[in-house]
Amino acid sequence: MGEYKVTLQEIIEEFELSVVFGNEYISEVNISSLEINRPGLQLAGYLDYFGVDRVQIIGMVEVEYLKNLSPKERLSALDDFFKCRFPCLVVCRGLPIFEEFCTVAEKYKTPVLSTSDVTSNFLSGIIRYLNVKLAPRISMHATLVEVYGEGILISGKSGVGKSETTLELIKRGHRLVADDQVEISKVSDKTLVGTAPEIIRHMMEIRGIGFIDIKHLYGIGSVKLTENIRLVINLETWQPDKEYDRVGLDDNFTEILGIKIPSITIPVRPGRNLAVIVEVAAMNTRQKIMGYNAAQALNDRVFKAVNDINT
Repeated sequence: MGEYKVTLQEIIEEFELSVVFGNEYISEVNISSLEINRPGLQLAGYLDYFGVDRVQIIGMVEVEYLKNLSPKERLSALDDFFKCRFPCLVVCRGLPIFEEFCTVAEKYKTPVLSTSDVTSNFLSGIIRYLNVKLAPRISMHATLVEVYGEGILISGKSGVGKSETTLELIKRGHRLVADDQVEISKVSDKTLVGTAPEIIRHMMEIRGIGFIDIKHLYGIGSVKLTENIRLVINLETWQPDKEYDRVGLDDNFTEILGIKIPSITIPVRPGRNLAVIVEVAAMNTRQKIMGYNAAQALNDRVFKAVNDINT
C-alpha cells in the first residue's frame, strides 16, 4: 500500500467542471487528500491550521462575503488565501468570478474551476468520489462474485476450483466482479469494495480451455464492475484428519485492511456442488445481517427442550 493520487483532469472530467483560469497548469495538479475545504475563515484572514493540500470550494456565502468587500480588500484577502498554494479552487452554483480571482490565480499559478451544481451536492459528490479513488487498497489472489446481492470473495490455493465454482455461479444467474486478482479498497471504516484490474476485467481463466470473456459469452448482465465484500469463502482440499465446523455457532473472520469480514472454510472433494453451497452461504449471510442466525435458533431450541425435560 502507498499514497494514491487522482489527477485534477480526472476530477474535471468526472464532474464536468468548466475551467475559468489555469488550463495550462491542470496537468501538473494531483490530489492526494480526502479532505475538502470551504474557506470561510481563510477568506476572513484566519490561516492557521489551513490544510493546503485540499481542494477549495466556495459557494454563495463566500461569494457574498467577497462581494461586500471593496476591490482593494477583496484583492488583499484573495492574495493571502491563494499564496497558501492549494491545488485548485471550485466556484459552485455558476456564481460570478471576480476579476481578482484571475489576478491572484495567475500570480500563484492555481487553476480556478466552475460548476453549476449546488454547493452541497458538489461537496458530497466529490467527497464520495475521493473516498473511492484515494482509498487504501490491496490486491488479493481470489475471485469476487455477486451472489443474491452479496459480494462473496472466494479464496484458496491455485487449482482448488475457484474459477470453476464461479463459472457455475454465473451460469446460475449470478455476476462476476473479478477472477484471479481482486483489487480491494477500504472506502470507509466498515466497507471494503472489490473490483478487477482493468486489463483482466470480465475475463476468466479455465484450465484446459484458457481465457474466456464472460461479458461476451453470457451477456452484460453476467458481470459487475464493483461490489461490497460481505463474506469470505476459503476453499481448501478436504483433509480427512481436520475437524470442520458442522454447526455454525462460532463466528470466524478474515481481516482485510483492518476490517473484519465474516468468513467460512469449505472443504473441496469430488461430488460436492460448490456453487450451491456458495449460494446457501450467501443467503445465510444475508439472514445473519438481518438478525436471524439458524445455528443459534437451533441451539436455543435444544436448550429449551432440555430445560423442559428437566422441569
